[in-house]
Amino acid sequence: MKYTIAVLPGDGIGPEVTNQAKKALDAVAEAYDHIFLYKEAEIGACAIETSGNPLPKKTIEICKKADAILYGAIGDPKFDKDPSLKIRPEQGLLQLRKELDLFCNVNPVKAFDQLIKNSPLRREIIKGTDLVIYRELTSGIYFGDKQSSKDGKKAYDICTYSEDEIARITHLAFKAAQDRKRKLTLIDKSNVLETSKLWRKTVTKISKEYKGVTLEYLYADNAAMKLILNPKKFDVILTDNLFGDLFSDEASVISGSIGVLASSSIGDKNSLFAPVHGTFPAAVGKDIANPLASILSAAMLLEHLGLHEEADAVERAVEKSLDLNITTEDIKGKNKYSASTSKVGDFISDYILNQEDSSLNFMNIHAGQSTII
Repeated sequence: MKYTIAVLPGDGIGPEVTNQAKKALDAVAEAYDHIFLYKEAEIGACAIETSGNPLPKKTIEICKKADAILYGAIGDPKFDKDPSLKIRPEQGLLQLRKELDLFCNVNPVKAFDQLIKNSPLRREIIKGTDLVIYRELTSGIYFGDKQSSKDGKKAYDICTYSEDEIARITHLAFKAAQDRKRKLTLIDKSNVLETSKLWRKTVTKISKEYKGVTLEYLYADNAAMKLILNPKKFDVILTDNLFGDLFSDEASVISGSIGVLASSSIGDKNSLFAPVHGTFPAAVGKDIANPLASILSAAMLLEHLGLHEEADAVERAVEKSLDLNITTEDIKGKNKYSASTSKVGDFISDYILNQEDSSLNFMNIHAGQSTII
C-alpha cells in the first residue's frame, strides 16, 4: 500500500524525534511492503522565521492532501520571554486544528512496568494503569473571544460550546469505551460553569445509546485528586479542551516519563499524530531527547490507517527497548550509560526488521553495530 504522510517536525527537539519516528515507519515499509511518501512542511517558530506566519498556506495544503500527519513540537524560548508578541508559534497549531477540524484529541496513558520506578507515585498505586483521555480540541476557552482593557488591568476569556461540538467527541469516546473496559468518566465543573452543565446534559443523553458502558461524573478538582490516588479506577476519560490539557499533563506522572506519551488528533477527514511533550530547548542538538513518544505516535498513525499488525510491531519494539534499557537519559538517569536519540531510533528500526531474532547483544549495541544478532 502507498500512503502520503505530511511531516511537520516543528521546533526544538521536534525534528530530532520525528526523524526517529520516520526510521520506524521506513522499517515498517520495508518489512510489510508499503510505501510511505513524506511531504515535509513548516509550522511554529521555524515557519515564523522563514515566512512570518506560524502556519503557512503551503503547510495547510500539504496536510489536507495527506493520508495522515506526523507532527513534532512547536515553540521557542524567545517567544515565551515576551508574551506581548502578537504572532506566536502556538498559533500555528491552534489554527491547524481549526483548519483541519481536528476536534478529538486522544491521549493514551499506560504505566509501563519498566518505568514504574521513575514515577514519584508508589508502585502499588500505578501498576496496571491503562487509560485514555478524550479531549475536545477545537472549541472552548482556547478559541473563545479574548480581550484586555486598554490599561491592562482587566481581561476576559470566553468559553463557548455547542451541543453538536460536544456530541461528536462523546460518540467517539463511548465507542472507545465499548472496546475497552466499558467505563467512561466525564470530567467537568457543572457545579459552577454553564458550559459544563451543557456537557453533562449532552453526554447523559448520548449515554442512553451505549447501554453497556457505565457513565461516571466527576468534578475536575475531585478527578485531579483521584487520578493520582487511584489511576486504575479510570478507563476512558472525556472532557473539554482546558481540562483535557491539564489532565493530560497530570497523567504523564503516571507513565514515569512524558517522553513516552503519544497522542492523536482526529477529525472527519484528517488526522494528526504527535508526542505530548514540548520542544525541550535544553536538549536541542545534543542527541539526548527521548524519541519513544514520537515513535509511539507513529504506531497510532499506523493503527489509524488500518495497519494493525504494523502498529503492533512498533509497540513491541518500544517495549523491547525498555526491557533492554536501550533508553535515553530522561529514563535511565544522567549518571548512567544511556542511549542517544538516534541510537534508540536505530534499535527500534532494527527490531522491526528482524522480529524473529530475539538474542540481543549489549556490546554490539553500545559499539554502534547492528542491534540484532
